Amino acid sequence: MSTSQSDTAHSDTAHSDTVRSDTATELLAVTELLAATEKRRSLRSATDVPDRIFRVIASSSGTVVLIVMGLVGLFLAIRGYQALSVAGPSFITQPAWNPNSGTFGIAAVLSGTFFIALTALATAVPLALGTSLYISEYAPGRLRGVLVSVVDLMAAVPSVVYGLWGVFFLSPAILPLSQWITTYFGWIPLFAVTGFNPKDPLSSPTVFSASTFIAGIVVGLMVAPIASSIMREVFMQAPIGEREGALALGSTKWGMIRSVVLPFGRGGIIGGTMLGLGRALGETIAVYLIISPVFVIQPHLLEKGTNSIAALIALRYNEASAFEISALMAAGLALFLVTLVVNFGASTIIARSRSGSQSD
Repeated sequence: MSTSQSDTAHSDTAHSDTVRSDTATELLAVTELLAATEKRRSLRSATDVPDRIFRVIASSSGTVVLIVMGLVGLFLAIRGYQALSVAGPSFITQPAWNPNSGTFGIAAVLSGTFFIALTALATAVPLALGTSLYISEYAPGRLRGVLVSVVDLMAAVPSVVYGLWGVFFLSPAILPLSQWITTYFGWIPLFAVTGFNPKDPLSSPTVFSASTFIAGIVVGLMVAPIASSIMREVFMQAPIGEREGALALGSTKWGMIRSVVLPFGRGGIIGGTMLGLGRALGETIAVYLIISPVFVIQPHLLEKGTNSIAALIALRYNEASAFEISALMAAGLALFLVTLVVNFGASTIIARSRSGSQSD
């Protein structure tokens, strides 16, 4: 190759490199210009006046609810501070309730509150689940509307009516069932009854009256309509395509419910159960009418005598001294905190099991 040809080749190569460099520089400049343009650009949704009003009202309502809840807790804490400062940590572990003598605590009433609430859930959840499934999946159209109205009407019945029904009808009618459970399942500590001998025909059945079992059933019947309404609404929202797909693949009606409706409604089942638990923890009048108040930790569900925080406040408030009112406020604060924990726990569980997120 001659010298002139070599110089020409080197010149073309240098020119190509220069062109590439200029092109890259131009592309970089264009990219930076586009990036700067995008940074300066602001996207705003066009909102009209009704949307702004709704947003303000919704935000204000949520803020007001939080403020009111905080003020309630603050009020209970301030009013109960005197009793809490006297009782100290024993306020949680002491079962006796004698504020005027300086010996008081909520161990007995707190345990009774949980025993009544758990008994209520054991009664309400199967009943609510079966009712909601029948209404949403099996009931004919006309009967479905009637059943929805009846269930919703039951949720609106005052608690005092349930309490009176429990005192005058359920309590005497359920004593034979309590005796049967104790006779055959008394080896389980929860179902044992102190002082009752199944082989002694003279054993008094009054040891089964005014028990946690009776109060829990009454509260469970109060809770069931609320839980059933929530479960029913969620079950009826199960995707029709998945329902028909399961049936088209040869599934039975129950198989479709088990593989589609129940997984889709898992969040509704948990939400209804937790809402019922919150209602059961704070129920006052029905429990107050049924129970025979005792201030000992009573783990025997069928045995006479139990108590709850709400019933304690209703029972002692009218005749309480100033210091005892402070103790009752402290007990109310404990119930308030327990209810908050239950609700926040329910929100966490529901957030992790959204309806339909795990349907097959």
